[in-house]
Amino acid sequence: MRKDPIQLKWLFLGSLITNTGISFIWPLTTIYMHEYLHETLTVAGLVLLINSVATIIGNYLGGWLFDHWKPYETIVAGIVIATASAGALIFWHGWPIYAILLVILGLGNGIVVTCINSIATLVRSKQPSYVFNVLYFTSNLGLVFGSLVVGFILPLGIQYVFLTAFILFVLFLAVALLTFRNLNQAKQAIRRSKVTDTGDGRTREKLPIYLLLLMLFVAWIGYEQWQSNISAYMLHLGMTVRSYSFLWTVNAVLIVTLQPLLTHFDDYLLKHLRGRLYTGFFMFTGSFAILLTAKHYAFFILAMAVLTVGEVIAFPAVSTFVNERASYQEKGKYQGLVTMAASAGRAVGPLIGALIIESMSYTVLFIFCAAIVILATLAFILIGRGKRQSSINEK
Repeated sequence: MRKDPIQLKWLFLGSLITNTGISFIWPLTTIYMHEYLHETLTVAGLVLLINSVATIIGNYLGGWLFDHWKPYETIVAGIVIATASAGALIFWHGWPIYAILLVILGLGNGIVVTCINSIATLVRSKQPSYVFNVLYFTSNLGLVFGSLVVGFILPLGIQYVFLTAFILFVLFLAVALLTFRNLNQAKQAIRRSKVTDTGDGRTREKLPIYLLLLMLFVAWIGYEQWQSNISAYMLHLGMTVRSYSFLWTVNAVLIVTLQPLLTHFDDYLLKHLRGRLYTGFFMFTGSFAILLTAKHYAFFILAMAVLTVGEVIAFPAVSTFVNERASYQEKGKYQGLVTMAASAGRAVGPLIGALIIESMSYTVLFIFCAAIVILATLAFILIGRGKRQSSINEK
């Protein structure tokens, strides 16, 4: 059996811990800044935007350092940044130090997330697609668990929320220090292998990768409407906050149920990777088509179910597709671009949605979200067919 640089259980545990820790902090940002620090919603939105930019910078740095420096030191540095900022928040969470520390935390978290995905490319005992599927499951499980638990901790005081996050990051740091030590040797071994690369080590199939990243970016713009503007739309239709919250329960249950099932059929899905991507992103389009006529709560549940199934099918497959086409010299770079595309969609999604709603309507927003996803998907399909046809003709 081919030996992995780390045992997969530690990589999965790290993903679970870091996503649980971050979910203790970022969902509270708007509420905490507005209700506790008495800042405006505009200021809170600006802080979130800057935080997202810091995360994107962290995504890029994590990928670049993974390729050009040392993977072990890179992920440890990212965890240390996240741990230190979370620890500082326990004692200093007033204005403006809260916003500054939150941005630093975003930078550290961006480095860590990209490194976790990049480490998956070093695994030899399992298909990278299998590892990406499980990582997607653990990240979502961490977000769900953290979001549920934080509601019980917050009444004790905001400092206890930051303390819990700090403890989790310290735990992840201990796991990384003890179990991630062989990452540098594994990276060097792959670089020396004669079968890992061809030519100068640069990635050749760049256009399909960038089109897929565009698909991921626009899909996250649409996805963010569910986390921001759709809640206001449901309240406008006379539904309750509890009804909106239940949609995320549906989302969590479907992810936890379906992700292990997809992992079980990983070999089949890997052979039909493009079909998996097409199906997932077209389902994104379908969810917004349902919203166009949604006036009753059952339609929102259906739309969320379609969105979630599309998410589970498509999102882990993006990392797999990119990994298959990226050279071994640039694995970190391109996994960094995957996380950057997702972070960028999260950053601009709420703002784009709000601008469309204020200037036009929710109906136009849903049409816009459906259109940008389907157009990006069609471009990816057409370019892919053209590339494959050219390869056939050359043969």
